[in-house]
Amino acid sequence: MRMERYSRQILFTPIGEEGQRKLAEKHVLIIGLGTLGTQSAEMLTRAGVGKLTIVDRDYIEWSNLQRQQLYTEEDAKNRTPKAIAAAKRLRSINSEIEIVSHVVDVTPEELENLVIEVDLILDATDNFDIRMMINDMAIKQQIPWIFGSCVGSYGMSFTIIPHETPCLHCLLETVPIGGPTCDTAGIISPAASQVVVHQTTEALKILTENEQHLRGKLISFDLWTNQVVQMNVASMKKADCPSCGSEATYPYLSFDEQMKTAILCGRQSVQIRPPKKQERDLGELAVQLKKTGGKVETNPFLLSYTIGDERMVIFKDGRALIHGTNDIDKARTLYHRYFS
Repeated sequence: MRMERYSRQILFTPIGEEGQRKLAEKHVLIIGLGTLGTQSAEMLTRAGVGKLTIVDRDYIEWSNLQRQQLYTEEDAKNRTPKAIAAAKRLRSINSEIEIVSHVVDVTPEELENLVIEVDLILDATDNFDIRMMINDMAIKQQIPWIFGSCVGSYGMSFTIIPHETPCLHCLLETVPIGGPTCDTAGIISPAASQVVVHQTTEALKILTENEQHLRGKLISFDLWTNQVVQMNVASMKKADCPSCGSEATYPYLSFDEQMKTAILCGRQSVQIRPPKKQERDLGELAVQLKKTGGKVETNPFLLSYTIGDERMVIFKDGRALIHGTNDIDKARTLYHRYFS
């Protein structure tokens, strides 16, 4: 390791040479390589983390280039998988560190293999199904992880230390549904960057073993309306939480709590069924989807949505049909993009 490369970081007293050496020994897993994941990956690569494992199931589209800073127009033209393009770019930034990339859809089985010998997990996903899996696996394996989320000009972050802080299940109790996404409400790049600032700063504290300086609070902000809130959530830790309580069962790692997918024979369609029956407000969803410029049609039982060549139908119980494909990964991506 060339210490002069990190000289300005080493001059920062809380890190110093000892902290830099510790950082070089650590392994970070980043799940999701969209706006949050690309920026976090680049920051940690430049900072000199020893090993970085990056994971994403998707490929690069033109709409990604506005804010996902590791990618180029050539990547969008070629529809290069995000994990492949990101790894290539990161290796060109810092050839001294180890970069491992995976083009996979994260499931509990995949996650169990990904977390081996990992010191920290960064959440850069776009849906709470995967976040709850991360939460349960991190608690089970006693790995710190940092939650991050943003949409529009709003963002939030919270650092979860197993058995010390509340976990995501404590804070949410059930998976939230029906909220806006970047594809229905848009996003400005500074909001994502602000989330990344909070996530990567907390990451550096953990990786250099300066945990005493962790924020310990959930932070949320709206850059457009100039609002910032730091909430002390310590009292929300639940002794009987199924994910982090004294008799934890890690429910989101079980089959019953996972999203179910099935290819419909002869119909070139994939059915997606959420883990539990839901009551979706189709009227509210229609309002969000109309902002995208797609065609929205509703009746008392379902909503039909068409944008470009993509056609999807969602029912009031949360079940959806993604038409025109037998690719389950693509169907899940579209579901989370528009209906999550």
